[in-house]
Amino acid sequence: MSAPAPAAGFRVVAVEDYAAAQPALRAVREAVFVREQNVPLDLELDAGRDPQCQHVLAFDAAGEPIGTGRLTPDRRIGRMAVLASWRGRGVGEALLAALLERAQALGWREVSLHSQAGATGFYARHGFLPFGERFFEAGIEHVAMYRLLGAANPVAGREAALAALAGILAQARRGLWICSRDLDPGLLDRAEAVAGLRRFATGGGQVRVLLHDPAAPQRALAPLIGLAQRLPTAFEFRAIEETVDQNDPAAYLVNDRDGWYYRPLGHRFDGETRIDGGPRARQLRARFEPVWERARPCSELRALGI
Repeated sequence: MSAPAPAAGFRVVAVEDYAAAQPALRAVREAVFVREQNVPLDLELDAGRDPQCQHVLAFDAAGEPIGTGRLTPDRRIGRMAVLASWRGRGVGEALLAALLERAQALGWREVSLHSQAGATGFYARHGFLPFGERFFEAGIEHVAMYRLLGAANPVAGREAALAALAGILAQARRGLWICSRDLDPGLLDRAEAVAGLRRFATGGGQVRVLLHDPAAPQRALAPLIGLAQRLPTAFEFRAIEETVDQNDPAAYLVNDRDGWYYRPLGHRFDGETRIDGGPRARQLRARFEPVWERARPCSELRALGI
């Protein structure tokens, strides 16, 4: 498998011959893990397991290795590394996509990984959710993450909810629909959530928000209201007033690219999410629209003087 990307100046290739690819793999991994992050060389080499793994490599236009990653026999993604000069240019995303494609071709239903703590946002944007306590590996703080392939992912707790939200926002193009009881304290008021919504809105995104109780976030000075007042053309709020709609206990977010996060009980974070669940996303958007039409505009949430 080879995935050329001429515009980006690199290509991603699946390793067929581990022995032949080993110098390229080591060149990238030793540069990133050993020299940059001070991981001991004997730990990085992983000589007993590495030949049993499936690897991908990214090469620049001159054929020099710039990134790598692997799938282990226990269905884990690992050794994701991109040279510093190539970060932020889509190499990591292309490597991860190639590994997920290979895992699906193998019929795997789930993949996991140990993300360095500073990289969890990257994996969350691609549908991975954290689980368990943080731990140290090779002296670096890590978080275990997983993603079910071809199925909805269970969400349990606030950190997983924030990761689910990050995935929905990252995959959205122009539309985001939110149905919430009171703007979800602990989720939509978190700094990373507000920052993600700001990026989406300033990039041309449109956000519609249905609220059961608009007075509660107004009293709490919810930061999302302040953001919406500064970006009034991107955000629109409506209040649910019909009894049949008020009696629906669920809350959900859905985007315009098949991503969704659904909670059967809107006062809890527990639920399910998927970034590539087209049928369910279409169902949730269809569920949202008639409620939106019946709801009243929240004029009380607009900024004074606008």
